Amino acid sequence: QVQLVESGGGLVQPGGSLRLSCAASGSIDSTYRMGWYRAEPGKERELVARIYNSGETYYADSVKGRFTISSDSAKNTVYLQMNSLKPEDTAVYYCNAAGELSYWGQGTQVTVSS
Repeated sequence: QVQLVESGGGLVQPGGSLRLSCAASGSIDSTYRMGWYRAEPGKERELVARIYNSGETYYADSVKGRFTISSDSAKNTVYLQMNSLKPEDTAVYYCNAAGELSYWGQGTQVTVSS
């Protein structure tokens, strides 16, 4: 049984920062790619950032230079550091583990507003 638990969302003013965490447990091995997606109400989830086993990372154009994805294998945790947040970053953020199967966390709300 695989479980992904996100934390770290909340309300922040434009220009502020948040760090999201995704704690993974269960049968996730090094072949899995870990990523963060986000979804606004009524819209499909979009990929925000992904980290590969090699350490290579991918970022959506809209967050490049502002967001950083990282992982701590000892803690089985993936992070998303979000800086210079904008109102358009407001969404529910989901952690994803993609490999033989795909697993999702429950999501954490991020609201950027003054």
